[in-house]
Amino acid sequence: MKRSEINGIIREMEQLCKHFSFSLPPFCNWTPEEWQSKGHEYDEIRDNMLGWDITDFGLGDFSKVGFGLITIRNGNQHNPKYKKVYAEKLLMLRDGQTAPYHFHWKKSEDIINRGGGTLIITMYESNPDGSLSDRDVLINSDGRSYYAKAGTDVILRPGESVTLWPGQYHHFSVVPGTGTVLIGEVSMCNDDNTDNRFLEPVGRFPKIEEDEAPYRLLCNEYPTAQN
Repeated sequence: MKRSEINGIIREMEQLCKHFSFSLPPFCNWTPEEWQSKGHEYDEIRDNMLGWDITDFGLGDFSKVGFGLITIRNGNQHNPKYKKVYAEKLLMLRDGQTAPYHFHWKKSEDIINRGGGTLIITMYESNPDGSLSDRDVLINSDGRSYYAKAGTDVILRPGESVTLWPGQYHHFSVVPGTGTVLIGEVSMCNDDNTDNRFLEPVGRFPKIEEDEAPYRLLCNEYPTAQN
């Protein structure tokens, strides 16, 4: 991805958050220059990859497949220094955009439509070999628990949510014509390095073409603390 595209996506998501009155934590607003002065007291942000995260899943077409994300809070399964057992994210999914099928080995999560268009979560159980199962899928949505056919589309309008359990494949899309969606995620600790299982091989962090200066640093770009 070009840095100019990433910068534009971040600005777009900032405006989406403002539109729905979702205020971001201060570190989401730091410039690359401000990051240079941040010492070890901010290691929780660095170590747990808080902040901005833009991905096209290595497929090279963000307009069709991708997410704008912000990790607001997160624990760490691999570092006992951090005691939080939960995480929270915001995600932006444009009308006409999708995110590929994947499940998590350990993490359970609630996916919430925080505002905007109508979100579609397509769900399957997984087989032991990692393939899609044809078993009925367990759906827990806003206090209702039921089974539905494999591949069911769970429709989430603003304010509605669904719980995703470990091993449940899920795919994100938007009902055409309803607009960009601001998505909330409340979950157990997030570890994108070891806890994600994609149905088809994809990448995670984009290779960036530096055609302009970064507007915000991504969560894998923070400089090491100097003091």
